[in-house]
Amino acid sequence: MRTKEINSASEVSSTLLKNKKTTLKSALTILSLVLFFSFSTQPAFAHCDSFDGPTIKDAIEALETNNVNLILKWISPDQEAEVVPLFHKTYALKSGDKELYNIVEKHFLETLVRLHRETEGAAFTGLKAAGTTSAIVNLSDTALKDKDIDTLLSKLNNHIGSVLREKYNKVAALDKTKNDSPQKGREYVAAYVDYTHSVEAVHDILLGGAVHNH
Repeated sequence: MRTKEINSASEVSSTLLKNKKTTLKSALTILSLVLFFSFSTQPAFAHCDSFDGPTIKDAIEALETNNVNLILKWISPDQEAEVVPLFHKTYALKSGDKELYNIVEKHFLETLVRLHRETEGAAFTGLKAAGTTSAIVNLSDTALKDKDIDTLLSKLNNHIGSVLREKYNKVAALDKTKNDSPQKGREYVAAYVDYTHSVEAVHDILLGGAVHNH
């Protein structure tokens, strides 16, 4: 009997280790939901490289007003030597051949965004079309624009609560049958680790801040 109990415990431990990557991935998925609140199916990481993101919006306004200072906040001082001359070159061509200007403008925008993402330690994968920014980022920008954080927090808190409650309920239900068989025990362990890692991931974000990748 003792041997059987040891074997069962060993099986559960092995299952926990075996499912480590899966459960961690699940936790990161929840973390992604918490951070980006993806109600839509749009890509979650398009923001500063998107035409409806603040970097390109500032760049377009800078070109319209000939004010390079509007974009300097998006790059480091060391990067100004590359961006500022390119900005002036682009602006100088603004009233010339439209096709040529569009080519130079695109190069300027790509350079600005690429360098900005370098400051974040993020890769540049090209400019994204307007409409690809995730719902949570749009909400966060709207909160700043409207000076209204309450609406954002209400929607975000409701979503976080819904996700974690669903995981909690699953664990609570499986807790009733976790000792019925090794299979039931494994199902409980998987749900338990998924639930606790999800809560832990949210907690870590609140304490240490999120990995930035927009």
